Order: sequence, then structure tokens, then C-alpha cells
Amino acid sequence: MQLQPIKQSFKVQYDYQLYFTSGLFSLENPLFEKLIADYKDFEPVKLLFVIDDGVKNHHPALINQISAYCKKHQQTIKYTSALVLPGGEQVKNSDEAVESVLKGVNDNKICRHSFVVVIGGGAVIDMVGYAAAIAHRGVKLIRIPTTVLSQNDSAVGVKNSVNAFKKKNFLGTFAPPYAIINDSNFLETLEQRDWISGISEAIKVALIKDKSFFEYISDNATKLKHREMEPMQYVIYKCAEMHMQHIAQGGDPFESGSSRPLDFGHWAAHKMEFMTNYELRHGEAVAKGIALDVTYAQLTGLISEADLQHILDVMISIGFDLTLPVESSNEIQSLLDGIEEFREHLGGQLTITLISDLGVKHDVHTIDMELMAQAILKLNHQFALN
Repeated sequence: MQLQPIKQSFKVQYDYQLYFTSGLFSLENPLFEKLIADYKDFEPVKLLFVIDDGVKNHHPALINQISAYCKKHQQTIKYTSALVLPGGEQVKNSDEAVESVLKGVNDNKICRHSFVVVIGGGAVIDMVGYAAAIAHRGVKLIRIPTTVLSQNDSAVGVKNSVNAFKKKNFLGTFAPPYAIINDSNFLETLEQRDWISGISEAIKVALIKDKSFFEYISDNATKLKHREMEPMQYVIYKCAEMHMQHIAQGGDPFESGSSRPLDFGHWAAHKMEFMTNYELRHGEAVAKGIALDVTYAQLTGLISEADLQHILDVMISIGFDLTLPVESSNEIQSLLDGIEEFREHLGGQLTITLISDLGVKHDVHTIDMELMAQAILKLNHQFALN
């Protein structure tokens, strides 16, 4: 007897929202309690908080505020504990942090009807999201990003990851969060380099999708550099909106294909982060990666010299250092090796997103290595003279 294959297909609906507020855990702010109440069935919902130590250091009363808030709303929320872990990219480089989160999930009996609430920068959110996704095959996650980069980019997506085998984001999951909450109060205590670095992700999405948004960033470059909150809030909102629209409407939310327009500038960024032992912030590396790829685009004739200079001038005005961390021929080759590593990360055909105009993405499937090396030298020569 020959048995025929059994075939089925199904779709899974994902819904998640990004909220904007200030003073999230103020006793007078109803947002967080309402978010939990909208999910709650009969019993108080258990929450495990995981907090970036940099956030805790800048906001020493935060844990007490969270505890007091949960106590006020104890019919809805059951506070279990707060786990404080190191921030920055290094937290993604070993198993210790993931194991700590998994232990917290186990010890506090966090189940699939409980929540892990992560408060911190993009690296901590990436790592905690990965741990939450593999615990019990996935516990619910609420992200509270505290940096510009995490509020406008990394925390609003559906990816979670840690680093392994000396490669960024080698281990990871696609697991949309239950919700993201951007609290503008956390931005006020950022170091200047963290305030600036997240703007690179807004420049990225503007250059590949929206010329008018790039011109807004250009017109407000000085205000952004000098920490004016109103233009920064708009940049965060617009960037996050475009990012989420791409995920929901771009046709490939879990990145099954080879085209990754939101990774514009990232092949070099990921490699430079590794080459500098992650001393470069991700956003700083992305700015350099964008600068390199638009320089290459100009050398190939995709964009004009005037457009190239306009892009570089905007990033310099905001405060980015666009010098690439390579000097010797060996270092240049090491950076170029990042192209093949990026292809391996994508799988299948190499696809590098460039631009053919401001606001217009242009995918290529081959890179002229000699011309890319010229782009590296051209960029570094230009800024060595400044």
C-alpha cells in the first residue's frame, strides 16, 4: 500500500504594539497596569523584570518604583523579582547571561501565561528576548528600551539573538514581543555617544525608504546633536513606524528570502564591531557602514558625488566619526571578509542593499572587491584630512 503525503497549511496572526509614554512606573501612570489587565484572565499575572545595570545605575530608584507600582496594582500584577545584568554587546558574547535569565524564569515559575519584562539597551533586549523565546518554547516578553537605538530600531523588530563562534547574532529566534513601551525619560540620562549612535538607524531607513525623512534629519542635525527632545522624539517615532511597517507589510517578516533592506550598512558594521572587540557601539558601526556603502555606491555610479557628500555631511553634523577602524592591508582584507560572512548569515545568494538615490534602495548580488577596497581608502583618506 502506497501512502500519500499528508499536507496542511496554517497561518499564525501576530499582533504587537509600540506605546509611547514618560514616567512609566509613576504611580499615576495607568499604561503598564492596563497593558497587563488587557491580557489578564482570572489571577494576577506574574512578572519577572530583567534590568540593564547601566539603567539601574542612572536610575537607582527604579526597582523600588517598579515594586511600589506592582504593589499598588497587585490585583493585576504579581511582582516576582528583578534581575540586574550587565549591559552592552558583551552581554551577548557568553552563555552566562542567558543562563541567568533562564534560571530566573525557572526559579520564579514564570510560565507561558507570565511575562518577562526587559528594561535596557538593545543588546540586553536581544539577549533576554532570546532567553524568553527558548524558555518553555516561548514565554511572553515586554520590551522597555532605554536608548535611542533600541527605541527606534532593535527593540521594535521581531528578532532576538546572541553572538557565537565570533559572529554577531549567530544564535537567535523570530519571536514578536507582546508589547514595546518607549519611555522618553530614559533618554535624558544617556551618554552623548549613545544619544547620537541610534540616529544612524534612522538615517539608514530614511536613505532606503523616504527622502523627505532624510531631509528632516538633515535640517535638524544640529538640534539632534544638541539633545533637543522634540526632533529626537519625531526621529524615533518615524523610524520605528517605518521599521514596523516593513516587518508587517514587506512580505518577509521572518526573513525567509535573501533581501534585507533593513540591514543597509550592516555587513561592514557587524564586522567592525567584532574587529574592535565591540568597543564600537552598534549605531556607531552602522554609521561607518552606511558611509562605506554609499561611498561604494558613488564609485559604481549609482549616486552622485554631491549626494554622497550630502549624506556624509549630515552624519558629521550630528557628530559621527566616519573613519573606518582599518589601516593595514590585512585589516582591510579582514573587513572585506565580512561580505562573505554576511552572505553566510543570510544564507543563499549574496544580497547587499545600496541606494540609487536618496530614499531609493538598490540591491546588488555581487561586490567588486577592488572597488570596495578603494571605497575604504577613499573614506579614510577624506576624514584623515579633516
